[in-house]
Amino acid sequence: MNDLDDFRAALRQPPSEPFAEPDLTRIMADGTRIRRRRRVLTTTGGLAAAVVVVLVVVFAVQWRQPASVPVAQPPAPPSAASSVPPPTTATEPPPEPLGDVVGTGISTAAGEIVIFAKAVDEPQILPGIHFGLVAGFRKGGNLEPVLATNEFRGSDRSFGFHATDGGEVLRDQVIPVFGYFAGAATKITTTVHGKTVEAKLANWTADPSVVIFWFATTDVPDSASLTPLIAYDKNGNRLTK
Repeated sequence: MNDLDDFRAALRQPPSEPFAEPDLTRIMADGTRIRRRRRVLTTTGGLAAAVVVVLVVVFAVQWRQPASVPVAQPPAPPSAASSVPPPTTATEPPPEPLGDVVGTGISTAAGEIVIFAKAVDEPQILPGIHFGLVAGFRKGGNLEPVLATNEFRGSDRSFGFHATDGGEVLRDQVIPVFGYFAGAATKITTTVHGKTVEAKLANWTADPSVVIFWFATTDVPDSASLTPLIAYDKNGNRLTK
């Protein structure tokens, strides 16, 4: 008999003490702890990845600076005898409306929520898109845009619905779901939780064949609750399927 035969014979010998029955409760508890720990590690890994991305972006910005440009030193704090005006922050002027600004009649602390069209000039990226919509606030004659949307493929005046957006909180106010329809629509509806609701309409003064629409926030709380929009003509016939 060789060593291999001796080893096989030893494996066939019964154990000197019987094995205890497995503790299923403890095994399940340990498994739960392992799963929880794995989720924590996954989250930590995601945070680490985010930090790496931020660092890469910061370094990329630094490397793009010309080496010959001197680094500006922070100004010395002003003395008690000097008076330095506070720095001003330049703000981008609001886009120039194309056509009339449409008031929704929704009043908020920031002003009335309005919708207007703005020019889109990206011929290399969006050759068929020349305008989009902006939702914002109008107060005291001043416009404050908060949400811009536009078509991103094809033509901005192709028949049908375009640039539907909204239903989110901006400036502590709910922006209504809005968009526009290219075509002779006189009624636009959707269904929310089994109830049919109708949109408010306004023809775009720059092109009356385009109809701007929006829903009351009490009827349509967010865009996720919309069913497919339906447009009707002046005779009540459906324009869309």
